[in-house]
Amino acid sequence: MTRCIALTGGVGGTKLVLGLTQILSPEELLIAVNTGDDFEHLGLTICPDIDTVLYTLAGIANPDTGWGRAQESWKTMETLERLGGETWFRLGDQDLALHLARRHQMTLGATLTEITANLAKKLNIRHPIVPMSDHPVRTMVLTEEGEMPFQEYFVKNRCLPAINGFRFAGIKSAIPSSKLLRAFEDPALELLIICPSNPFISIDPILKLPGLKKAIENSQICVLAVSPIVGGQALKGPTAKMLKELGLKSDASSIAQHYGKILDGFVIDTKDSSLGKQIRKKGHKVFVTQTIMKSLDDKVTLANDILDFAAGISL
Repeated sequence: MTRCIALTGGVGGTKLVLGLTQILSPEELLIAVNTGDDFEHLGLTICPDIDTVLYTLAGIANPDTGWGRAQESWKTMETLERLGGETWFRLGDQDLALHLARRHQMTLGATLTEITANLAKKLNIRHPIVPMSDHPVRTMVLTEEGEMPFQEYFVKNRCLPAINGFRFAGIKSAIPSSKLLRAFEDPALELLIICPSNPFISIDPILKLPGLKKAIENSQICVLAVSPIVGGQALKGPTAKMLKELGLKSDASSIAQHYGKILDGFVIDTKDSSLGKQIRKKGHKVFVTQTIMKSLDDKVTLANDILDFAAGISL
């Protein structure tokens, strides 16, 4: 009886996911996570967005960064550095244990969907979390310095190279997770929420999966997105920088325009209320509210506001 699907990736989107889990039961909410950021490193498959969701819902995320684990230690990285190994992508000792567990299950033939469910169960997470696909999709960033895998752009090069586009390697042969597709076929489904994640690198890899937009259209549900841009700035990550380098305005209206006709409604922050009329002219219903989520109460309040907004659209 899935009532709502949330598409997410990264820290900003995960904040809203946490708010939704305080309101919707595990039977009512399915969390679908971007895997375009995944990459192979030190012989392991690293799934940054999935792990951010896992750690956040388990209550063990690093409160300062929003990613990684709280009370982490770094003995393995320190030793690896002394041995001359690659340490540009830092994996804490506890975090490394999760990656080892994932790799072990992969060698036994488990799918990423099965592995994610197993890890969530071990971390006492009740709400279902599914990767967007069990097939590898890798986001490649097209920059002035050439094409590079997303994590090299994001972490190793600190988002410094100017970008001019993206490529999702493997997406043509990937299919959405079977759990995700089944959720769109559920007659109880009412709502798809696109969380305030980077549209280019966190949400596009999901929406561009073959057959997914068709599944959304066939379900005839309400589709809402929350802007990750507030007052012309990204609260987290390189969204604003990417917009400017792609020749777009760094504001919420560019996000709404990017998603286009798939949306029934768009949620913007009170700081951007002046953009409401412009966005409505493009055919989107607009809801203005506080979208900056600093506390758990902020997350729950925004989640409630979104659900109320959706209920009004669906009437």
